[in-house]
Amino acid sequence: MDYISTRGKIAPVGFIDAVLMGLADDGGLIVPSHLPQLSEATLRAWQQLSYPELALELFSLFVDGEIPREELKQLVDESYGTFRDDEVTPVRRVNNSLHILELFHGPTFAFKDIALQFLGNLYGYISKKRNSTIHILGATSGDTGASAIEGVRGKEGIRICILHPHGKVSKVQELQMTTVDDANVLNLAVDGNFDDCQRIIKELFADVSFKQQYHLRAINSINIARILAQTVYYFYAYFQLAKQGQGEKVNFSVPTGNFGDIFAGYLAKRMGLPIHKLILATNENNILEHFVTAGVYQPGEFRGTHSPSMDIQVASNFERYLYYLNGEDAGAISGLMDGFKRDGQIVVNGAVLEQVQADFAAYAVKNDECLSEISSCYNEYGYLLDPHTACGVAAAHRFTAEDEVTVALSTAHPAKFDEAIRLIDIKQTTPVEIQALSDKPQFQTRVVGTNEAVSEQLVRFF
Repeated sequence: MDYISTRGKIAPVGFIDAVLMGLADDGGLIVPSHLPQLSEATLRAWQQLSYPELALELFSLFVDGEIPREELKQLVDESYGTFRDDEVTPVRRVNNSLHILELFHGPTFAFKDIALQFLGNLYGYISKKRNSTIHILGATSGDTGASAIEGVRGKEGIRICILHPHGKVSKVQELQMTTVDDANVLNLAVDGNFDDCQRIIKELFADVSFKQQYHLRAINSINIARILAQTVYYFYAYFQLAKQGQGEKVNFSVPTGNFGDIFAGYLAKRMGLPIHKLILATNENNILEHFVTAGVYQPGEFRGTHSPSMDIQVASNFERYLYYLNGEDAGAISGLMDGFKRDGQIVVNGAVLEQVQADFAAYAVKNDECLSEISSCYNEYGYLLDPHTACGVAAAHRFTAEDEVTVALSTAHPAKFDEAIRLIDIKQTTPVEIQALSDKPQFQTRVVGTNEAVSEQLVRFF
């Protein structure tokens, strides 16, 4: 399996080099040169696998022997042995048409653990095998930072710096990152919003000489390993319903701001998983919904919401989807992205827009509607949603027909967003791991939102 850039200006590389490159050196995003196509017989055989067994089979397709199978199995087992539920990502029935895929049973109570426990162990493996230094640089709208730090803290040969928007993540998210006092961890609180953090990261990675001099590696979903790891739970959830005789029309409703989580589902569908509908749920930062419904991708005014991990205007994985939408034409993508940089928008229409609307349904959930969904689900079914999951459930209600079943992805434990839960007078039991955070000192450095300010910190740290 070779890996190439969406912009077509790098030589093909193998899996490990793709992971190390993160953002492609031509500014594009790394994608597999081809997607494996899975037969019905393979899908039937995989239904009986445990989550780690399924992950091993899927990863093997993309690693393609670069990591010996037994060593890859060890990485997988170590990564998912940290989860609090034996199923790793259990599926909970809410009613006949709605199921919740719980993705929050990892160390930091967020779905990012599923990919980042694996990626953290993978970076440790690569560092030892190649005797190389790995300096991880990432940005977070809340959950990625804590998951990434947890995945590599204390690991020899690895240092990590995470940028988060100062004052624009939940208190629990902030504490999970900043109470870590390991010498290989640096937290930077950036004046601005997540899009500012993400822009700085992308521009620093695009400076190839700086990237190579300081051995920068990516932990954000610009790293293809993140996306591949996230495809696993789509297969796993589908198989759980198929075993119950509900595999005919299964939708997935995905709360997303950076387009990574739903793009993983899109890849799973292209590989042969018979997903019926992919429902894209956003909040009031609705650039992705506007693209699906109107064909216009144009950042708007940033809005703070009860679902802060989706408070994003520029989706870092969107270019990967454009690549497939445009027939894997790297030249077309280079032109589109140059135009976006120049004009601040991407517009599609006609048959291309029809294809977008065949690929996704989309709905933007207002702040009040998000809280109302949490309240009604709790009062009617006794199931407590976090605000991001509530957006996915609201969208699921909008697009699920009578003969369909929708799996809504639950991206975080509600205790991570108690500020929103308290607004509707629901008292929840906070896990002891989260309760303990408030008693710990914090370690973070506040910086202005410029490349220069961040790079100065990196030079000191790395």
